[in-house]
Amino acid sequence: MSLIKDIYSPAFYASFSNTVAKEVTGFDKKDFTKQIFSDAFAHMEWKERMQHTTRVLHNFLPENFAEATQIIAAIIQRLQANPTGDTLAYIFLADYISAYGLDDFDSAVAAMETVTQFISCEFAVRPFLLKYEKAMLKQMKLWTKHPSDKVRRFASEGSRPRLPWAMAISSLKKDPAPIIPILENLKNDPSEWVRKSVANNLNDIAKDHPAIVLDIAARWSGKSSETDAIVKHGCRTLLKQGHPEVLKHYGLISSCLTVSALKVLTPEVPVGAYVEFGFSVKNESDTAQTVRLEYGVYYKKAKGHNARKVFKISERILQPGETLKVQRKQSFKLITTRVFYPGQHQLSVIVNGEEKAIKKFTLTEA
Repeated sequence: MSLIKDIYSPAFYASFSNTVAKEVTGFDKKDFTKQIFSDAFAHMEWKERMQHTTRVLHNFLPENFAEATQIIAAIIQRLQANPTGDTLAYIFLADYISAYGLDDFDSAVAAMETVTQFISCEFAVRPFLLKYEKAMLKQMKLWTKHPSDKVRRFASEGSRPRLPWAMAISSLKKDPAPIIPILENLKNDPSEWVRKSVANNLNDIAKDHPAIVLDIAARWSGKSSETDAIVKHGCRTLLKQGHPEVLKHYGLISSCLTVSALKVLTPEVPVGAYVEFGFSVKNESDTAQTVRLEYGVYYKKAKGHNARKVFKISERILQPGETLKVQRKQSFKLITTRVFYPGQHQLSVIVNGEEKAIKKFTLTEA
Protein backbone atom coordinates (compact mmCIF):
# COMPACT_ATOMS: atom_id res chain seq x y z
CA MET A 1 0.00 0.00 0.00
CA SER A 2 1.40 3.38 -1.00
CA LEU A 3 1.72 6.07 1.67
CA ILE A 4 0.90 9.74 1.26
CA LYS A 5 4.60 10.61 1.61
CA ASP A 6 5.26 8.55 -1.51
CA ILE A 7 3.78 11.29 -3.70
CA TYR A 8 7.25 12.82 -3.33
CA SER A 9 8.84 10.35 -5.71
CA PRO A 10 11.79 10.60 -8.10
CA ALA A 11 9.30 10.89 -10.97
CA PHE A 12 7.53 13.80 -9.28
CA TYR A 13 10.75 15.73 -8.68
CA ALA A 14 11.97 15.04 -12.22
CA SER A 15 8.76 16.48 -13.64
CA PHE A 16 8.79 19.46 -11.29
CA SER A 17 12.45 20.16 -12.09
CA ASN A 18 11.65 20.32 -15.78
CA THR A 19 8.99 22.93 -15.06
CA VAL A 20 11.22 25.03 -12.80
CA ALA A 21 14.02 24.95 -15.37
CA LYS A 22 11.77 26.79 -17.82
CA GLU A 23 11.37 29.71 -15.40
CA VAL A 24 14.70 29.88 -13.51
CA THR A 25 17.72 30.79 -15.59
CA GLY A 26 20.63 28.44 -14.96
CA PHE A 27 18.54 26.08 -12.81
CA ASP A 28 20.64 22.99 -12.01
CA LYS A 29 18.29 20.02 -12.06
CA LYS A 30 21.01 17.62 -10.97
CA ASP A 31 21.90 19.72 -7.92
CA PHE A 32 18.22 20.19 -7.04
CA THR A 33 17.65 16.42 -7.12
CA LYS A 34 20.77 15.81 -5.04
CA GLN A 35 19.61 18.25 -2.37
CA ILE A 36 16.12 16.74 -2.31
CA PHE A 37 17.32 13.17 -1.91
CA SER A 38 19.56 13.82 1.07
CA ASP A 39 20.52 11.02 3.42
CA ALA A 40 17.61 11.93 5.69
CA PHE A 41 14.94 11.94 2.97
CA ALA A 42 14.04 8.25 3.22
CA HIS A 43 13.23 8.62 6.91
CA MET A 44 11.05 11.72 6.52
CA GLU A 45 7.28 11.56 6.85
CA TRP A 46 4.94 13.44 4.51
CA LYS A 47 4.99 16.84 6.23
CA GLU A 48 8.75 16.68 6.70
CA ARG A 49 9.24 15.94 3.00
CA MET A 50 6.94 18.80 2.07
CA GLN A 51 8.83 21.30 4.25
CA HIS A 52 12.17 19.90 3.06
CA THR A 53 11.06 20.56 -0.53
CA THR A 54 10.19 24.14 0.44
CA ARG A 55 13.70 24.69 1.83
CA VAL A 56 15.44 23.15 -1.17
CA LEU A 57 13.36 25.16 -3.64
CA HIS A 58 14.29 28.31 -1.71
CA ASN A 59 17.95 27.61 -2.50
CA PHE A 60 17.20 27.99 -6.21
CA LEU A 61 14.89 31.02 -6.16
CA PRO A 62 15.77 34.71 -5.68
CA GLU A 63 16.41 35.78 -2.10
CA ASN A 64 13.92 38.60 -2.59
CA PHE A 65 10.52 37.16 -1.65
CA ALA A 66 8.49 39.27 -4.10
CA GLU A 67 10.71 38.14 -6.99
CA ALA A 68 10.50 34.52 -5.86
CA THR A 69 6.70 34.62 -5.80
CA GLN A 70 6.61 35.95 -9.36
CA ILE A 71 8.52 32.85 -10.44
CA ILE A 72 6.21 30.61 -8.37
CA ALA A 73 3.23 32.20 -10.14
CA ALA A 74 4.82 31.43 -13.52
CA ILE A 75 5.54 27.84 -12.44
CA ILE A 76 1.89 27.44 -11.42
CA GLN A 77 0.75 28.72 -14.82
CA ARG A 78 2.81 26.00 -16.49
CA LEU A 79 1.52 23.33 -14.09
CA GLN A 80 -2.08 24.38 -14.73
CA ALA A 81 -1.51 24.26 -18.47
CA ASN A 82 -0.19 20.70 -18.22
CA PRO A 83 -1.83 19.09 -15.16
CA THR A 84 -0.25 15.87 -13.90
CA GLY A 85 -1.70 13.88 -11.02
CA ASP A 86 -2.83 15.11 -7.61
CA THR A 87 -2.02 18.77 -6.86
CA LEU A 88 -1.59 17.91 -3.15
CA ALA A 89 2.10 17.28 -3.81
CA TYR A 90 2.51 21.00 -4.59
CA ILE A 91 1.43 22.14 -1.12
CA PHE A 92 5.03 23.27 -0.59
CA LEU A 93 4.27 26.21 -2.91
CA ALA A 94 1.83 27.45 -0.26
CA ASP A 95 4.25 26.54 2.52
CA TYR A 96 6.88 28.72 0.80
CA ILE A 97 4.73 31.78 1.51
CA SER A 98 4.50 31.19 5.27
CA ALA A 99 8.15 30.09 5.48
CA TYR A 100 9.69 33.08 3.69
CA GLY A 101 7.04 35.79 3.30
CA LEU A 102 6.03 36.66 6.84
CA ASP A 103 7.92 39.98 6.73
CA ASP A 104 6.47 41.04 3.37
CA PHE A 105 2.71 41.20 3.95
CA ASP A 106 1.71 42.78 0.62
CA SER A 107 3.71 40.36 -1.51
CA ALA A 108 2.50 37.40 0.58
CA VAL A 109 -1.15 38.44 0.17
CA ALA A 110 -0.73 38.67 -3.59
CA ALA A 111 1.01 35.29 -3.64
CA MET A 112 -1.71 33.63 -1.55
CA GLU A 113 -4.41 34.91 -3.90
CA THR A 114 -2.57 33.28 -6.80
CA VAL A 115 -1.36 30.07 -5.17
CA THR A 116 -4.65 29.21 -3.43
CA GLN A 117 -6.29 28.92 -6.85
CA PHE A 118 -3.90 26.03 -7.52
CA ILE A 119 -3.30 24.53 -4.05
CA SER A 120 -5.04 25.83 -0.94
CA CYS A 121 -3.22 28.31 1.29
CA GLU A 122 -5.49 27.68 4.30
CA PHE A 123 -2.53 26.43 6.36
CA ALA A 124 -0.07 29.03 5.05
CA VAL A 125 -2.26 31.94 6.14
CA ARG A 126 -2.27 30.97 9.83
CA PRO A 127 1.03 32.67 10.80
CA PHE A 128 -0.20 35.83 9.05
CA LEU A 129 -3.37 35.79 11.15
CA LEU A 130 -1.18 35.64 14.24
CA LYS A 131 1.08 38.50 13.16
CA TYR A 132 -1.32 40.71 11.17
CA GLU A 133 -4.76 39.71 12.44
CA LYS A 134 -6.71 42.88 11.58
CA ALA A 135 -5.07 43.41 8.20
CA MET A 136 -5.33 39.75 7.27
CA LEU A 137 -9.01 39.49 8.20
CA LYS A 138 -9.73 42.70 6.30
CA GLN A 139 -8.11 41.13 3.22
CA MET A 140 -10.03 37.89 3.72
CA LYS A 141 -13.27 39.84 3.81
CA LEU A 142 -12.30 41.42 0.47
CA TRP A 143 -11.65 37.94 -0.90
CA THR A 144 -15.27 36.96 -0.19
CA LYS A 145 -16.12 38.97 -3.34
CA HIS A 146 -13.43 37.35 -5.49
CA PRO A 147 -14.59 35.75 -8.79
CA SER A 148 -12.79 32.48 -7.93
CA ASP A 149 -14.65 30.12 -5.61
CA LYS A 150 -11.25 28.82 -4.47
CA VAL A 151 -10.30 32.25 -3.16
CA ARG A 152 -13.73 32.75 -1.57
CA ARG A 153 -13.50 29.38 0.17
CA PHE A 154 -9.98 30.27 1.32
CA ALA A 155 -11.41 33.33 3.08
CA SER A 156 -13.68 31.11 5.17
CA GLU A 157 -11.52 28.02 5.60
CA GLY A 158 -8.36 29.97 6.40
CA SER A 159 -10.11 32.01 9.11
CA ARG A 160 -11.48 29.01 11.02
CA PRO A 161 -10.49 29.30 14.70
CA ARG A 162 -9.83 25.55 14.98
CA LEU A 163 -8.81 24.49 11.47
CA PRO A 164 -7.90 20.75 11.70
CA TRP A 165 -4.20 19.90 11.31
CA ALA A 166 -3.33 23.61 11.56
CA MET A 167 -2.34 25.93 14.38
CA ALA A 168 -5.35 27.28 16.26
CA ILE A 169 -5.86 31.04 16.36
CA SER A 170 -6.36 31.65 20.07
CA SER A 171 -7.59 35.24 19.68
CA LEU A 172 -10.35 34.09 17.30
CA LYS A 173 -11.23 31.20 19.61
CA LYS A 174 -11.63 33.76 22.38
CA ASP A 175 -13.53 36.29 20.26
CA PRO A 176 -14.79 35.14 16.85
CA ALA A 177 -16.63 38.41 16.14
CA PRO A 178 -14.09 39.50 13.46
CA ILE A 179 -14.86 36.34 11.46
CA ILE A 180 -18.63 36.86 11.29
CA PRO A 181 -18.58 39.50 8.47
CA ILE A 182 -16.66 37.02 6.31
CA LEU A 183 -19.29 34.34 6.92
CA GLU A 184 -22.14 36.78 6.37
CA ASN A 185 -20.73 37.63 2.94
CA LEU A 186 -20.43 33.95 2.00
CA LYS A 187 -23.64 32.47 3.40
CA ASN A 188 -25.40 32.85 0.03
CA ASP A 189 -22.39 31.92 -2.08
CA PRO A 190 -23.33 30.08 -5.30
CA SER A 191 -20.74 27.39 -4.56
CA GLU A 192 -21.80 24.56 -2.22
CA TRP A 193 -18.09 23.97 -1.57
CA VAL A 194 -17.78 27.50 -0.19
CA ARG A 195 -21.00 27.23 1.84
CA LYS A 196 -19.79 24.00 3.42
CA SER A 197 -16.66 25.83 4.56
CA VAL A 198 -18.89 28.49 6.16
CA ALA A 199 -20.66 25.69 8.05
CA ASN A 200 -17.33 24.24 9.18
CA ASN A 201 -16.28 27.66 10.44
CA LEU A 202 -19.55 27.98 12.38
CA ASN A 203 -19.00 24.53 13.87
CA ASP A 204 -15.55 25.65 15.08
CA ILE A 205 -17.10 28.72 16.69
CA ALA A 206 -19.84 26.62 18.31
CA LYS A 207 -17.25 24.66 20.29
CA ASP A 208 -16.28 27.80 22.21
CA HIS A 209 -19.28 30.12 21.77
CA PRO A 210 -22.53 28.19 21.25
CA ALA A 211 -24.61 31.31 21.95
CA ILE A 212 -23.07 33.11 18.96
CA VAL A 213 -23.90 30.24 16.61
CA LEU A 214 -27.41 29.92 18.03
CA ASP A 215 -27.93 33.62 17.35
CA ILE A 216 -26.73 33.14 13.77
CA ALA A 217 -28.99 30.08 13.43
CA ALA A 218 -31.99 32.18 14.47
CA ARG A 219 -31.11 34.90 11.93
CA TRP A 220 -30.20 32.67 8.98
CA SER A 221 -32.76 29.88 9.32
CA GLY A 222 -35.74 29.96 6.97
CA LYS A 223 -34.09 32.36 4.53
CA SER A 224 -33.24 29.68 1.97
CA SER A 225 -32.57 25.96 1.74
CA GLU A 226 -28.86 26.80 1.34
CA THR A 227 -28.61 28.78 4.56
CA ASP A 228 -30.70 26.16 6.36
CA ALA A 229 -28.14 23.54 5.31
CA ILE A 230 -25.26 25.75 6.51
CA VAL A 231 -26.88 26.23 9.90
CA LYS A 232 -27.65 22.52 10.31
CA HIS A 233 -24.10 21.49 9.44
CA GLY A 234 -22.68 24.31 11.53
CA CYS A 235 -24.65 23.12 14.56
CA ARG A 236 -23.61 19.48 14.25
CA THR A 237 -21.35 19.49 17.30
CA LEU A 238 -24.07 21.15 19.39
CA LEU A 239 -26.56 18.55 18.16
CA LYS A 240 -24.17 15.73 19.07
CA GLN A 241 -23.74 17.27 22.50
CA GLY A 242 -27.51 17.43 22.96
CA HIS A 243 -27.36 21.19 23.55
CA PRO A 244 -30.86 22.12 24.82
CA GLU A 245 -31.19 25.34 22.81
CA VAL A 246 -30.22 23.81 19.49
CA LEU A 247 -32.53 20.84 20.12
CA LYS A 248 -35.32 23.35 20.79
CA HIS A 249 -34.40 25.26 17.63
CA TYR A 250 -34.97 22.12 15.56
CA GLY A 251 -38.02 20.94 17.52
CA LEU A 252 -36.25 17.78 18.66
CA ILE A 253 -38.08 16.46 21.72
CA SER A 254 -37.41 13.02 23.16
CA SER A 255 -39.98 12.46 25.91
CA CYS A 256 -42.44 10.66 23.60
CA LEU A 257 -39.81 8.49 21.90
CA THR A 258 -38.88 5.14 23.44
CA VAL A 259 -36.02 2.78 22.68
CA SER A 260 -36.33 -0.95 23.21
CA ALA A 261 -34.52 -4.19 22.47
CA LEU A 262 -31.03 -2.73 22.28
CA LYS A 263 -28.77 -5.71 21.68
CA VAL A 264 -25.06 -5.86 21.03
CA LEU A 265 -24.90 -8.73 18.55
CA THR A 266 -21.13 -9.10 18.92
CA PRO A 267 -20.41 -8.94 22.69
CA GLU A 268 -16.73 -9.69 22.04
CA VAL A 269 -15.08 -7.75 19.23
CA PRO A 270 -11.48 -8.38 18.13
CA VAL A 271 -9.49 -5.30 17.13
CA GLY A 272 -9.88 -5.05 13.36
CA ALA A 273 -13.50 -6.28 13.36
CA TYR A 274 -16.90 -4.61 13.87
CA VAL A 275 -19.27 -4.23 16.80
CA GLU A 276 -22.78 -4.97 15.51
CA PHE A 277 -25.94 -3.86 17.27
CA GLY A 278 -29.66 -3.37 16.81
CA PHE A 279 -32.59 -1.63 18.53
CA SER A 280 -36.09 -0.28 17.99
CA VAL A 281 -37.42 3.24 18.50
CA LYS A 282 -41.13 4.04 18.74
CA ASN A 283 -43.11 7.28 18.59
CA GLU A 284 -45.54 6.99 21.51
CA SER A 285 -47.28 10.32 20.82
CA ASP A 286 -50.37 11.04 18.73
CA THR A 287 -48.48 13.43 16.43
CA ALA A 288 -45.65 12.93 13.96
CA GLN A 289 -42.19 13.54 15.42
CA THR A 290 -38.82 14.41 13.93
CA VAL A 291 -36.34 11.79 15.13
CA ARG A 292 -32.60 12.33 15.09
CA LEU A 293 -30.93 8.98 15.72
CA GLU A 294 -27.33 8.67 16.87
CA TYR A 295 -25.21 6.18 18.73
CA GLY A 296 -22.31 6.68 21.06
CA VAL A 297 -19.26 4.49 21.48
CA TYR A 298 -17.52 4.79 24.84
CA TYR A 299 -13.95 4.02 23.84
CA LYS A 300 -11.56 2.81 26.51
CA LYS A 301 -8.64 5.23 26.79
CA ALA A 302 -5.00 4.78 27.75
CA LYS A 303 -5.64 5.77 31.39
CA GLY A 304 -8.48 3.27 31.75
CA HIS A 305 -11.45 5.65 31.56
CA ASN A 306 -14.05 5.66 28.78
CA ALA A 307 -14.73 8.63 26.47
CA ARG A 308 -17.79 8.86 24.24
CA LYS A 309 -17.74 9.62 20.52
CA VAL A 310 -21.09 10.18 18.82
CA PHE A 311 -22.02 8.94 15.34
CA LYS A 312 -25.14 9.95 13.41
CA ILE A 313 -27.48 7.28 12.04
CA SER A 314 -30.25 9.29 10.39
CA GLU A 315 -32.89 11.94 10.81
CA ARG A 316 -36.47 11.23 9.77
CA ILE A 317 -40.16 11.63 10.63
CA LEU A 318 -41.90 8.95 12.70
CA GLN A 319 -45.67 8.85 12.44
CA PRO A 320 -47.87 8.37 15.56
CA GLY A 321 -47.33 4.85 16.91
CA GLU A 322 -44.71 4.03 14.29
CA THR A 323 -41.77 1.80 15.26
CA LEU A 324 -38.45 1.90 13.46
CA LYS A 325 -36.03 -1.02 13.65
CA VAL A 326 -32.35 -0.20 13.25
CA GLN A 327 -29.26 -2.35 12.75
CA ARG A 328 -25.77 -0.91 12.49
CA LYS A 329 -22.11 -1.79 12.90
CA GLN A 330 -19.08 0.25 13.94
CA SER A 331 -15.57 -0.52 12.75
CA PHE A 332 -12.60 -1.20 15.00
CA LYS A 333 -10.21 -1.47 12.10
CA LEU A 334 -6.84 0.07 12.87
CA ILE A 335 -6.50 3.66 11.66
CA THR A 336 -3.76 6.25 12.13
CA THR A 337 -6.00 8.73 13.97
CA ARG A 338 -7.24 6.42 16.74
CA VAL A 339 -5.61 3.92 19.10
CA PHE A 340 -7.81 1.07 20.34
CA TYR A 341 -7.32 -0.33 23.85
CA PRO A 342 -8.72 -3.80 24.57
CA GLY A 343 -11.15 -4.04 27.46
CA GLN A 344 -14.69 -3.07 28.32
CA HIS A 345 -16.42 -0.57 26.04
CA GLN A 346 -20.00 0.68 25.93
CA LEU A 347 -22.48 1.50 23.20
CA SER A 348 -25.46 3.80 23.64
CA VAL A 349 -28.48 4.89 21.60
CA ILE A 350 -29.18 8.63 21.47
CA VAL A 351 -32.56 9.97 20.37
CA ASN A 352 -32.99 13.71 19.85
CA GLY A 353 -29.96 14.39 22.00
CA GLU A 354 -31.02 12.13 24.90
CA GLU A 355 -29.16 8.92 25.68
CA LYS A 356 -31.92 6.32 25.91
CA ALA A 357 -30.15 2.98 26.33
CA ILE A 358 -26.64 1.65 26.88
CA LYS A 359 -24.95 -1.77 26.66
CA LYS A 360 -21.46 -3.10 27.35
CA PHE A 361 -19.17 -5.06 25.04
CA THR A 362 -15.57 -6.17 25.18
CA LEU A 363 -12.83 -5.31 22.73
CA THR A 364 -10.21 -8.06 22.50
CA GLU A 365 -6.76 -8.35 20.97
CA ALA A 366 -6.75 -9.06 17.24
